[in-house]
Amino acid sequence: MLARSIPASRPIPIAEVPADLRLKVVSAAGAGFPSPAQDWEETAINLVELLRLDRAASFVFRVSGQSMTDAGIYDDDVVVVDRDVTPTNGRIVIAVVEGGFVIRQLVWREGKPVLEARNARMVYEAVVADETVEVWGVVRASVRNLAA
Repeated sequence: MLARSIPASRPIPIAEVPADLRLKVVSAAGAGFPSPAQDWEETAINLVELLRLDRAASFVFRVSGQSMTDAGIYDDDVVVVDRDVTPTNGRIVIAVVEGGFVIRQLVWREGKPVLEARNARMVYEAVVADETVEVWGVVRASVRNLAA
């Protein structure tokens, strides 16, 4: 529901995320062997709280393209971006490059901050994060619709 209501063309202010967006949780899904003693207690998860979207500096973006697949971020994923987090070496960031938003990993090469794609199957030019580039925010979480 959340992913389909997010336009690809702009970041979404938190005020536009429905406050009552909640999911019912049946149980934890074990990644090992299931426990026969599992409790089937029903609880609710508030996605706004879980993803910490209630902060004024948090935004969501829909990813377009394949440049970050080796980092586990795929076309049509939704990422949560914090504007008040300091971008540091190795972090995935949203940046404004030549007037458009891009998602890249921030790395330091020869003393300079560089924005690099993470897809070994394709060639993307690295971009030096100089005065012409604005690192807009730091990616904190991603959400993927596995049924699409």
